[in-house]
Parts: sequence; structure tokens; C-alpha cells
Amino acid sequence: MESLSDKKWLIVGLGNPGERYAKTRHNLGFMVIDLLAQIAQTSVKREECRALIGRAEIENAAVELVKPQTFMNLSGESVSCLLKKEDRTVEKLIVIVDDLALPLGTVRLRPKGSDGGHNGLKSITACLKTQEYYRLRIGIGPEHPINDTKRFVLENFSKSDWETVSEVLETSAKAVSVVISEGIDAAMAKFN
Repeated sequence: MESLSDKKWLIVGLGNPGERYAKTRHNLGFMVIDLLAQIAQTSVKREECRALIGRAEIENAAVELVKPQTFMNLSGESVSCLLKKEDRTVEKLIVIVDDLALPLGTVRLRPKGSDGGHNGLKSITACLKTQEYYRLRIGIGPEHPINDTKRFVLENFSKSDWETVSEVLETSAKAVSVVISEGIDAAMAKFN
């Protein structure tokens, strides 16, 4: 019988495909996947289930790095399709998203939870019919109130934000490695 250790980690960064969204706040998930791929010296370009996928090894574990190409609101369709393969399981799924409720530069790991109003998480939870999957939320919240949240998340980061963004991407990549090597509780203790 197959055990959990036979399963691959599925690390899914959420974002919107296409050049016009590449540097937007809503694409932090994609940016973390790109950084993990760069560190692992792999590329994320194989097409499966309306997603781009790259194989990697992180902390001696087999990992698939995933960027759904369905646009944010339909991310769950891609993720649920990927999880239908035998060597993948929701117990080894990490979803990486931007979070307007957290200040820029902050990360929060959770073993499960609500979608917090995030359309990508909403779609994944609806398609998987569970909230029981790991998520890494990365803050994009501004220091000032905003009127149009949809416009805000689809805007590029400002030049002054990029130093913080680079740091939080590094932190996020490390957090994913710790989840894989030491488990979610150890990672939460280190990074939350």
C-alpha cells in the first residue's frame, strides 16, 4: 500500500497568467514559484491540467511547482485536476497566495482555514470540498486605506516596495522548505 511518503509535494502559487499581470500584487504566488524554480535550477513550463508545472527536489523531497493558468477565480479547477493523479495528495498541498489583510512583507502559514475573501482560495476550497490544505499567505496590505481593492491587487508593486517584496519572496521560499523538511508546526513557529 502506498504511504504518504510516496506522494509528491504539490506547491501551487496563485496568480494570473500573462505579461500584464507578471509584476502585480496578486501574482506573489507565481513569484514564489519562480524563485523556488530558480533555486532548484528547474523550469516551470510543462503543461498539465491548465497549469504550468516544473519538477524539483526541495529538502530531498520530490516536488512539483505549479502555476495555474486559469486566472485566479478558477484556480481550483486546475488544482483539483492535478490532485486526481495517484502520486499526489491534498495532505501534501501547499497553496501560496497574496493577502490584503496582512501588511506588506508579512507571511502567515496555516495548516487549514477559511478563504479570507481570497477568490483563488475560494475556488480551491470549493473544488476540493475541503479547507484542509496548507496555505502560505503573503501580505500585500498597504499602510493606508484603499477604495478599490480589485484595482489595487492588479496594480504593479511600486518601486519603493520592491526591496520588501524581494525579502518576503526569500522568506516565503525558506518557509516552504521548512514545511517540507520539518513540518507545518515547525514552520509556523519559525515564520508566523
